Amino acid sequence: MRPGMKSDRAGRSRAPEWLGVIRRCICLALPALAPWAAAAPQTTLRVNVKLVSVFVNVTDKNGAIVGGLTRNDFALFEDGRPQKIAIFERQSELPLHLVLAIDTSGSVGKDLHAEAAAAHRFASDILRPQDQMSVYRFATYVHQLTPFTNRLKVIDRGLGNLHGGGGTELYKAICRGSESLGQTQGRKVLVVISDGDDIADDATYPQALEAALRNDVMIYSLIDVPIEASAGRDIGGEHALITLSGQTGGKHFYVNQGGLDAAFKKVSEDLRTQYLLGYYPQHQLPGANFHSIQVTIPRAASGQFEISHRAGYYSNQPVGAQ
Repeated sequence: MRPGMKSDRAGRSRAPEWLGVIRRCICLALPALAPWAAAAPQTTLRVNVKLVSVFVNVTDKNGAIVGGLTRNDFALFEDGRPQKIAIFERQSELPLHLVLAIDTSGSVGKDLHAEAAAAHRFASDILRPQDQMSVYRFATYVHQLTPFTNRLKVIDRGLGNLHGGGGTELYKAICRGSESLGQTQGRKVLVVISDGDDIADDATYPQALEAALRNDVMIYSLIDVPIEASAGRDIGGEHALITLSGQTGGKHFYVNQGGLDAAFKKVSEDLRTQYLLGYYPQHQLPGANFHSIQVTIPRAASGQFEISHRAGYYSNQPVGAQ
């Protein structure tokens, strides 16, 4: 018999009472200690790299759309550093959110009824079940005529509220349209019908461009010039629209070259033939807030193709399609 052990009347050894008390305390304490044991310190490495989506249009030197290109035809760079193309689609099925912003100021002087009819045909042609459009008019003030919808009757009611006169809040309209598109997902397109003559001071060209780039918005400018051949015509506004379109990956078209229906048709064709290139940034330039994007087709001879895409993105905001 071990020291401290006692025997019962049958001569069998039994543990002292104090040892039984200790055992019961241990049994009661173990369940309470279990969570602490399970919550042992762990080190987890998290990598938060967001997908950057780039919509690309390719045309030849005659302006014809180039289709049939493959992932291997493209090379993609961020800040001059090569990137691996992780996603490639010839025709994107992502939802399209489109803002149609119509200049109704006195400087344009157009038939708003004919414009509304052309916009109706454009909406009927471009919108699929997963797509939505919002309509704005702008002159002295910017007004949203319809929220995002794919119901043609709602869009038509908004187009019926086009009223002319007043100044031109072009850049304010671009800022507001871009910010509303920033709340959506998928492809984001702002179609602006204007002569580009902004005479207000509520927003500036740099602010409009930054708003579009921050919200991943492509701007398509339908330039409506009353008298194109006028010797005294101010072309600064036209150049602003052209540059805004080029920097955001959109395009510009002159309304007088075939009419508004023809211009809308070109926008529709362009949006239907976009390549989608997606990448996860690698070897990103440290400390940079804005990152430039370059897309090339290495096998193409100089001047063979014209490639349209956004100039870059801001890293302190969500980017890419969700």
